[in-house]
Amino acid sequence: MKWKPPKYRQTEKIPFIPTEEEIDQLITACTNKKTATLLQTLKETAMRIGEAWRLKWIDIDLERNTLTLNLPEKRGNARIFKISPKLKRMLLVLPNHHERVFGYVNLNNTKHTYLELRKRIAKRLQNPRILRITFHTFRHWKATMEYHCTRGIIHVMKFLGHRDIRNTMRYIDIADHVFKYKADEYTTRVAANVKGARALLEAGFEYVMDRDGVMIFRKRK
Repeated sequence: MKWKPPKYRQTEKIPFIPTEEEIDQLITACTNKKTATLLQTLKETAMRIGEAWRLKWIDIDLERNTLTLNLPEKRGNARIFKISPKLKRMLLVLPNHHERVFGYVNLNNTKHTYLELRKRIAKRLQNPRILRITFHTFRHWKATMEYHCTRGIIHVMKFLGHRDIRNTMRYIDIADHVFKYKADEYTTRVAANVKGARALLEAGFEYVMDRDGVMIFRKRK
């Protein structure tokens, strides 16, 4: 009788989701400009570290404030991201001597640099939670926030470049767990004209209604 090896199914752990304040503190305290820019890129795009590391200057349109990912990993879909004025400023101060945005330094060296910076920052801020923020944590954080703010799982799937929605569904449970005490809390804003409404929509707010001559918008906290 032929022996059949037992099959084991790995239990998928819930990833650590830091607060946005902790992420911003980490980026702000990062003294290495290249590493800080890399972290801000991960925060805004949820790209995998390998995807971000291979970015080329030709992939960035600073006139339209967009960033294009044409070489996704794990057979993901290509996608275009809108970048913030903050990330644009950070990119503009980086040296533009190479084809690639973050140069050709070995990625392992960058990981080592990040680990050392993270250790010092966590000690300085007296916040051990920062030690749990890996490069991939930014992807989990962004996906969780995108679902929390939009409640659109298809939107999150496209944002992450997933081909199989089953890979995205986990963020429904993660968002509900992280924000279980804030499920019905919103930040509200009003706009008196089309320009103001457009700015709020671009900032992630959703239209609710017209009242007393103004448009009311909301966004989950």
